[in-house]
Amino acid sequence: MSRRANALPRWLRGHGGYALTLAPTIFRFAPFPMKIMTADDAGLWTMRSDQPTILAAFANTAIYGGGMKIAPHALMDDGQLDVCVVGGVGPFQLACMFPTVYFGRHLRIREVNYFQAARIRVETDRQLDMYADGEYVCRTPVEVNVQRGALKVLTL
Repeated sequence: MSRRANALPRWLRGHGGYALTLAPTIFRFAPFPMKIMTADDAGLWTMRSDQPTILAAFANTAIYGGGMKIAPHALMDDGQLDVCVVGGVGPFQLACMFPTVYFGRHLRIREVNYFQAARIRVETDRQLDMYADGEYVCRTPVEVNVQRGALKVLTL
């Protein structure tokens, strides 16, 4: 979906582009095996999700994609990634679930798993593209982490 949204004009991407790309792609979505592990302070990995997955998002802000509250509890300065994993759901259920993301209500859905971690490892059976803020960055397997206080922001 990110690849298709990136082909849209920049102004449209920031104002609902992801929602526009959902309709033509939703029936091609298929859950795929994905393992998501978190690391503790000693660097030991613990399995947090090992299921067919339709979407996994790692965020340090609550909103992305033109207003989607994918990680409604995320704080930019807490040193944690908020992880939202949507398990294997069919196209119809995904279409029904999609509007709830704009209000953060998707966390109430049984197939949605939400947790926090400072460091995450993602493994898939076959390599999958990974995107950061809508831009392609690499393929799986991948480790993602966040560093508390890495960015200093001055507000007036």
